[in-house]
Amino acid sequence: MIEKAAAATLSGELAERIRQDLLDGVLAPGSRINEVSLSRELAVSRTPLRSALQMLAGEGLLTYTPNRGFTVRAFPLSEIVDAYEMRALAEGLAARLAAERGLSADACVQLENALTRGDEILAGDAEPNEQRANYAEVNEVFHSVIHQAASSRLVSDVLRVCQQIPQASTHNILAFEIDDIRERHRFHHRIYDAILAREPREAETLMRQHVVSVKTSLIRATSRHLNTAQNEGASAGKRKATTK
Repeated sequence: MIEKAAAATLSGELAERIRQDLLDGVLAPGSRINEVSLSRELAVSRTPLRSALQMLAGEGLLTYTPNRGFTVRAFPLSEIVDAYEMRALAEGLAARLAAERGLSADACVQLENALTRGDEILAGDAEPNEQRANYAEVNEVFHSVIHQAASSRLVSDVLRVCQQIPQASTHNILAFEIDDIRERHRFHHRIYDAILAREPREAETLMRQHVVSVKTSLIRATSRHLNTAQNEGASAGKRKATTK
């Protein structure tokens, strides 16, 4: 009984770690999960790892194909856009409820720390990828504190579903330009000010605009990525034709 409980705990911990990599965009959509390599990397046996992967497949983050194994689910752009639309509504409501109910002293401290840390990260001279990774943590804290301050299980449930699409997760900002992130951070300051001032309508409007602007940035980044891939493919085709 104890061994089974320990195995279940380990599988849960592994699932959480891999889930975070999926939400962070570390594992690319459509990529195959190499169980042998991953078990070595995580220093665990295949049994708890497979259980963890099955959990994530059950959540819709991975797909399983017999004789092929697990692959990272590739969500179509339409589903990602839908998730952002739902996020805009749910997070707007969360901001309004937080403004109506007021913030605790602890929530204020956490939000102010997130804003200050974000200011420091974006004013620094670190490499863009490092800035993105550091800001991702700040972004997640900011949104999570507001979700908690809303004290609404329904809002939390809706957001949990939206977060299961990695590209719509509050933690996944790897695809965005630094200027886009700076604009998002300016929104964070305005949203916090509105919540602190107990202005529910303003807080809701700003949060919705904020999430919709993120959706727009994602579509732009996706289009840019597709255009780059198409141009590279066309160039490769021309080189191949020239060498014949």
